[in-house]
Amino acid sequence: MFLKRWNYVQPNTVLASELAEICEINPVLALLLTTRGITTPEEVFSFLAGQEEEADPFSFADMDKAAERISRAIEAHEKILVYGDYDVDGITSTVLLYTYLRRQGADVVYRVPTRDEGYGLHEADALWAAEQGITLLITVDNGISLVSQITLANEKGIDVVVTDHHQPPEELPPAVAVVDPHRADCESTCKNYAGVGVAFMLVCALEGDGEAVLSQYGDLLTLGTIGDVMPLTDFMRDLMRRGIELLNASTRPGLLALRRVAGYEDKELSARAVSFSLVPRLNAAGRMGDPDLAVRLLLTEDIAEAQSLAEALEDMNARRQTVGNDIAAQAQESVMHHPEWLHDRVLVVSGEGWHFGVLGIIAARLTERFGKPTLVLSVGEDGVAHGSGRSLEGFSLYEALHGCEEHLAVYGGHELAAGVTLSAENIDAFRRAINDYAAEHCSVMPVPQLDVAIRLRPEQVGVDKLALLEVLEPCGAGNPAPLFGLSRMRLDNIAAIGGGKHVRLSLSRDGIQLSAVKFQTRPEDLPIPCGSTVNCVVSLEKNVYRGNISVSVRMIDIGYADTDREAMQAELVAFDAMMRRESRPSAPALPTREQLARLYSMLRACGEWSGTVEQLHHAVNTDTDSMSVLQLLTALEIWREAALVEFQDMGDRFRVRLLPAVGKTDLSATPLWRYLEEENHRA
Repeated sequence: MFLKRWNYVQPNTVLASELAEICEINPVLALLLTTRGITTPEEVFSFLAGQEEEADPFSFADMDKAAERISRAIEAHEKILVYGDYDVDGITSTVLLYTYLRRQGADVVYRVPTRDEGYGLHEADALWAAEQGITLLITVDNGISLVSQITLANEKGIDVVVTDHHQPPEELPPAVAVVDPHRADCESTCKNYAGVGVAFMLVCALEGDGEAVLSQYGDLLTLGTIGDVMPLTDFMRDLMRRGIELLNASTRPGLLALRRVAGYEDKELSARAVSFSLVPRLNAAGRMGDPDLAVRLLLTEDIAEAQSLAEALEDMNARRQTVGNDIAAQAQESVMHHPEWLHDRVLVVSGEGWHFGVLGIIAARLTERFGKPTLVLSVGEDGVAHGSGRSLEGFSLYEALHGCEEHLAVYGGHELAAGVTLSAENIDAFRRAINDYAAEHCSVMPVPQLDVAIRLRPEQVGVDKLALLEVLEPCGAGNPAPLFGLSRMRLDNIAAIGGGKHVRLSLSRDGIQLSAVKFQTRPEDLPIPCGSTVNCVVSLEKNVYRGNISVSVRMIDIGYADTDREAMQAELVAFDAMMRRESRPSAPALPTREQLARLYSMLRACGEWSGTVEQLHHAVNTDTDSMSVLQLLTALEIWREAALVEFQDMGDRFRVRLLPAVGKTDLSATPLWRYLEEENHRA
């Protein structure tokens, strides 16, 4: 059980006013910029006009060696292999470099492994390359840690050029050149390159004309960078701003066909639209089948073939969604069968035969649903579990895996995402170990947080704000689209839309009415009665219909206006600690008999209740007797132990259903009641 933290950024209105006057910009825009740490006129002008990096690809360590070796191979008509990866970054990297080399007359082929084969160059690939007479192998989006594989390639007479953007190990591979912005001796001032960005800079070094390369390959650069969720800050933000323009203007048949099947043939692409429409379809090839389909789509110059391949990717993406939904349901069902996991600091869920291609997506869903770092493991017939994990800012998943490495066969990744391989018989020990690590190194675990930039009055929500928001584009990682707060709004109506999958909320204040849409929420999941006074976190988005532009309000989160969210979050943390038997709550946890009777009467009246802990807490309390969140959850847990209720904790919300009572039940005999009484006696 968790509650999203609403972090209201405290804007410096005096500074914003000064910047608005000095820089001659809109005061609201100035306020938005200050919330992003932009506090001087120089920083404002730099953000608005764009920042220039030393557009010198040779600032990368080993770039001169890489360019020289590749140029020599092109001139001598050596056989070259471009070796990529199965995600959208690896796919676009492969297409970019392969296309450029082919246009230079090189004798070049490419290879992208499937997800089943696994990430990175394999020794079998080195042996195959030698058999094909390849004398130069260039990795894109991989290679930085492949010492043994590259050593084998060298032994077979193959030179290797590594281009990568992952963190390098202490020992670099024995390649002719290793181009990676994270090398300690790399002088490039921008470290936010995706794999396709490094491949792009390599082509700039070979061509000697960065502008010409950008005009040719900016669409691929943009797809891979956004697809790999690279921070859109400083130089990379400005590069992506130009890249979005090039992507929208691209005449590449594969991209035009992909936009068609994604419903963006006649719509302008933003960074968000790229992330949620094009990227999943390209990634679907690597997740569900052969990534070569996506490579061929971006390479083809035949319109009919492009349409056929795009439709194949559309089908794969639909299958990916179906498979993902099925596995997500199984994973959540597994959690329901192990309610003790819900109080763990890190959630570890496993199943047999789950499709490996969607595990990362499922881990992200469960992290969002349960508000905690999550690893999802699939156990194969060989008794080996492969998995993927996602985390929250403030808890490094990679460091946690490193702290549990004795239970793992293979692991890798970074703070917010990682992959693991381990024996199935070690899963339980690994679950205990990673939670022990979390307890030792992160006593208060992070929870999902919404950063609210500005509180708006309802009359301030209008089309004029859209022009200000466009100045911040492209938005994405490191440069998120701003969220706004709407305070003390009256909830006038809740209506189902989209076949009951979403809701439209009618809100008002001071005579001003607004309409907001909350996606993936059914009316029954939002048991806030009409007439309630609520606070909202929203985003503002442009809506174009028949040439008319309007502002759409997207509801991100909603809660009662009188809720003390920080106090409620502290009680949720205390409840979890109590359920782990780590500590006795400092505040009273056992509810009074009057409070139990009131809660039971309310549940009996509705039969089944579903919603957030905040909503149930608000519904059960009265002006004269307030039941704390801790007491509320303790009551439900005691009743669950006594088989009086079916209590399903689904993380961001829960469901409670009364069960038929059989005789008289002694609540004081339940484990939680006995524990609390024993702790009270000790105190």
